[in-house]
Amino acid sequence: MSTQSKITKSLLAGAALAAIATTSVAKPNSQLSVSEMAPAETKAALESWFAGDTLRGRKDKCYGIALAGENDCKAGAGTSCQGTSTSDFQKNAWTYAPKGSCEFIVTPHGNGSLTTMEG
Repeated sequence: MSTQSKITKSLLAGAALAAIATTSVAKPNSQLSVSEMAPAETKAALESWFAGDTLRGRKDKCYGIALAGENDCKAGAGTSCQGTSTSDFQKNAWTYAPKGSCEFIVTPHGNGSLTTMEG
């Protein structure tokens, strides 16, 4: 195999991995709702996401909104990445949410957060 072929294959593999890494795996769950304080644009984005539309564009890492085993990545000590949270709405596990919407996502335990929450 020529050097050029190896480089081409490496670039294609890297592009494929980058595309996979930018997609959100975790999905919203039926226990989430939108705060009444959310701006209309944010409400529309969240309602679309809640309805099952694929999350595209800019995203925020939103802590405390995923069900057990449904986080997008790191869930604190003892976990590694995607799908490793051990409890619903785990405060140190995040899931991607539409940009600017995290604090307006309401769970049975309070609102989502852009940072790890205590407790």
